[in-house]
Amino acid sequence: MSKLSQPGALDVVTVGEAMAMFVACETGPLEEVSQFTRQVAGAELNVAIGLSRLGLKVGWASRVGDDVFGRFVLKQLEKEQINAGQVTVDNRFPTGFQLKSKELGGKDPRVEYFRKGSAASHLSVADFNPDYFGAARHLHLSGVAAALSDTSLALSKFAASEMRKAGKTISFDPNLRPVLWSSEQQMRKEINALAFAADWVLPGLGEGQLLTGQQTPAGIADFYLEQGVKAVVIKTGPDGAWFKSASGEQAQVAACKVENVVDTVGAGDGFAVGLISALLEGLSLELAVKRGNKIGSLAVQAVGDSEGLPTREQLEQA
Repeated sequence: MSKLSQPGALDVVTVGEAMAMFVACETGPLEEVSQFTRQVAGAELNVAIGLSRLGLKVGWASRVGDDVFGRFVLKQLEKEQINAGQVTVDNRFPTGFQLKSKELGGKDPRVEYFRKGSAASHLSVADFNPDYFGAARHLHLSGVAAALSDTSLALSKFAASEMRKAGKTISFDPNLRPVLWSSEQQMRKEINALAFAADWVLPGLGEGQLLTGQQTPAGIADFYLEQGVKAVVIKTGPDGAWFKSASGEQAQVAACKVENVVDTVGAGDGFAVGLISALLEGLSLELAVKRGNKIGSLAVQAVGDSEGLPTREQLEQA
């Protein structure tokens, strides 16, 4: 095993799995597609890429295999100027990959994963370097990393606990992956425990309903605010997003109209990029939600999970 890059002062650190992603060049069942383009994918990595493009100093902690896909991921980190000081190249296990279909008319693509036994699924508390994580002022977590394995879940919990003790802010996107959990009951329990440890919680409306048993945005928000969360932002699809803070501030923020939806995957990660970056810049919660809606709308206009995430200049032009 080896480590790449050295830690330095960071704005944000996140932890999760990256995979090579092969996107179909033509529509139709994946088994019939003959040509694909290669990109990189992973919920937490998407957020890291988006924040880095906006000029924030970002670190991403993970494990990749000592293989062609792992080397591809590392080159993408370098290209996106993401600190890889806590990425371990693990020669025991492979880097995961996925296939994604091409769809028309804004339909959700089919995604087939090949990640069982991946290097990232062997993340554990041993991957928490206090110097590396402590160099960041903010921690972003997602339910995807938590779902990879028991040891990866333990890492997410430990990172949240340690960063909270250190006075850092924490954001959490449930990003539910029911197929990776042993039961829905376990998923609700563990995801909510991570949400309770965060300052900002970012569920989709359906996710919030499943996790809390509440049907309205207000009910979902109150469920988390009563546990000490500072702000809850609920993505409500074509309606935009609804938020409520611990101080009682609340509002619905309209979505940004998109004429041509190309690829729906990554919209939620784009929203997280906008919200987190704005809050770290000291903007109001309402302005942060507006930026989240804007970047989410840009994300769905490009093929790929992170290809539509803008640079600072592109965001200002938009």
